[in-house]
Amino acid sequence: MRGVSPWFLLLVGVSVAGGALAATATTSVLLTTGVVLLVLAGWAVSLCLHEFGHAVVAYRGGDRSVREKGYLTLDIRRYTDVGYSIVLPIVFLLLGGIPLPGGAVWIDHGAIRRPAARSMVSLAGPAATLAVGILLAAAVAAVPMPGGLAIGLSCLALLQVLAFVLNILPVPGLDGFGVLEPFLPLGARRLAARVRPWAPIALFVLLIGVPGVATVFFGVSAALFALIGGDAVAAFAGYERLLFWR
Repeated sequence: MRGVSPWFLLLVGVSVAGGALAATATTSVLLTTGVVLLVLAGWAVSLCLHEFGHAVVAYRGGDRSVREKGYLTLDIRRYTDVGYSIVLPIVFLLLGGIPLPGGAVWIDHGAIRRPAARSMVSLAGPAATLAVGILLAAAVAAVPMPGGLAIGLSCLALLQVLAFVLNILPVPGLDGFGVLEPFLPLGARRLAARVRPWAPIALFVLLIGVPGVATVFFGVSAALFALIGGDAVAAFAGYERLLFWR
């Protein structure tokens, strides 16, 4: 690791400033502004940690290219891809309120010879996302704090859980499939490569277009959120502030 990027520190600073504003807000507008800043900047921070998780495990598995690409610096600019980092996540969030990890790290899988190591590279990102959710939920539960800050942090924690459950699904293009892919036969991997660009979009269509699918997804996410000690009431109050236009 070559040091932490100033851009990452800026995102942390914006998130902290949003939290301070949410904690001290005296009007509804200030509270909403604080929650939005806290959650969006905090989401960007968690995105960096998610992609850093992929990169550091890949580096230890044998892919030295991640260092030259700047993936070990927690620099969000290194993790961006126009389609996966900007377009799809915005569409998912605006239309369905569903967070999609939007970063992209390009791993040289050929440099990682052991299938188990390649599987761990895919698992590392969702594991980092879930770890952030657990830490945030624990902080809200253990530390007395103003209500505005609690709903912002709870919302951010819930987004981590939603993203984890979504991203761990065994769908081509998502990390859950990447965990399994190294152990699949060649024919299955070739088929997955062909559908990879469209499979996440098809999943999203199912989530927003088929009530039963969405019910299962949000039900599993809510159960996991409760399991890690999340405050559902605070989280949904923060969610309403985040999606204030709805």
